[in-house]
Amino acid sequence: MGFARTCAVTLVGVEGVVVEVQADLEPGVAAFTLVGLPDKSLTESRDRVRAAVVNSGGEWPQKKLTVGLSPASVPKAGSGFDVAVACAVLGAAERIDPRVLADLVMIGELGLDGRVRPVRGILPAVLAAADAGYEQVVVPECSAAEASLVPGVSVLGIRSLRQLIAVLTDEPVPEESEEHMGPEPLLAGLRAPGTGADIGIHAGGAQDHGHDLADVVGQRSARTAVEVAAAGGHHLFLEGPPGAGKTMLAERLPSILPPLDRQASLEVTAVHSVAGLLPPGKPLIDTAPYCAPHHSATMQALVGGGPGTARPGAVSLSHRGVLFLDETPEFSSRALDALRQPLEAGHVVIARSAGVVRFPARFLMVLAANPCPCGRFSQTNDRCDCPPSAIRRYQARLSGPLLDRVDLRVEADRVTRTELTAAGVRGETTATVADRVRAARDRAATRLTGTPWRSNSEIPGRELRSRWRAAPGAMDDAERSLERGVLTARGLDRVLRVAWTVADLAGHDRPDATDVALALQLRTGVPRGVPMAIGAAV
Repeated sequence: MGFARTCAVTLVGVEGVVVEVQADLEPGVAAFTLVGLPDKSLTESRDRVRAAVVNSGGEWPQKKLTVGLSPASVPKAGSGFDVAVACAVLGAAERIDPRVLADLVMIGELGLDGRVRPVRGILPAVLAAADAGYEQVVVPECSAAEASLVPGVSVLGIRSLRQLIAVLTDEPVPEESEEHMGPEPLLAGLRAPGTGADIGIHAGGAQDHGHDLADVVGQRSARTAVEVAAAGGHHLFLEGPPGAGKTMLAERLPSILPPLDRQASLEVTAVHSVAGLLPPGKPLIDTAPYCAPHHSATMQALVGGGPGTARPGAVSLSHRGVLFLDETPEFSSRALDALRQPLEAGHVVIARSAGVVRFPARFLMVLAANPCPCGRFSQTNDRCDCPPSAIRRYQARLSGPLLDRVDLRVEADRVTRTELTAAGVRGETTATVADRVRAARDRAATRLTGTPWRSNSEIPGRELRSRWRAAPGAMDDAERSLERGVLTARGLDRVLRVAWTVADLAGHDRPDATDVALALQLRTGVPRGVPMAIGAAV
């Protein structure tokens, strides 16, 4: 009779639950029973663990073996329990001292030859272990840098079960050469088919030198809207003919966003770790992510879900970054309207029969659309071939409730011959605009010190109206627009948020009538007699 226990972690969304792995050996016919609500991949660990132990030089106990995963009421999924199960079995067989295992958390998958392979979600798993009071974790060697991001935790990175056994029994640690280990197909981000690697995800930020705002020709109004969106975290809708530069502006938006702070970096890294999309050789994502799914994306691809274990969707993969929906009217109406709840809440909740999963989704959304099916409709020319009914149907694909959640709505003008061929005339560079955005964000952060909000777009309307009012009389025009039905109550709050961002960019202590007028102009598209530029950009 023998008993041993150690710990592993199961993930529910991006939150971890520490699971105690218990192994019990009893006299009787040799059998291996695994209990505690394991899924299919975890049930198959019986064969992986047995082969790994034998091929690592260990002896498999020929007794009745029961492995329990506690708490038994929590569903467990994935292959990350393999190392913990193997060590618990060896502890029950007295190959390893059970007392050494009791305070360890072990995460990793075992190959049949005993190699320890990486799994998704190392960072949130180690965070959960640290929150539960554990100070030592064992992870695959290639995931040690990711696990080390959690302060106060001692990380042991191992290549094989043979090495771990030697460490735990104070024996000489065998060397596992690269030639012996062979190529590892799931290292460096665990980019496996079906993980979402094909939906246009990359890290933007200050290191993105390939996209410069100076490359965009003309588009003074749209450039101003992009700057305001970046400074305050406001959602943006760009409408204009093909080739006007809408996609170029959206692709350059992440590069003018400031670097992520430590807390935001951990949040973003945790989501990408669970999705298996961490960039190779970069355990911590410190720049704003950029996600641009194709318009054929399903609702599950956008908000998350899918068969089996719910996976984060595009709204979560762009958390603290930019979600760009190019050709927005071509997306399904059902998928677009599913964005309304995460746009307001900053997170998405996915309900399944096995439980409820919550993913963070605080993103900056950029929509881009043509004005009509042919793309040539405009108030200033008559080259459009589309009948009025087709134009109305096309524009109606974006629902009113969705557009009401968009702070900035700007028309991208057709680029003229003079603008395109002018020699030596370029717009402001990314570095110049990024400096103004960073200064505006710093002003907002100083004002919001001691509150749970980081940017103007996150402040609730009631707080804006009570604690951060505009200058006397500045909101009169916006309030008249509310009375006439041009703005909704939500729209009025969003105008005030944008006005605060404009004031931060201009260096004003609080929004004046000019700041509010520009905010109204950016939202409604109706000229208010103010220039479509801010501060140094005037």
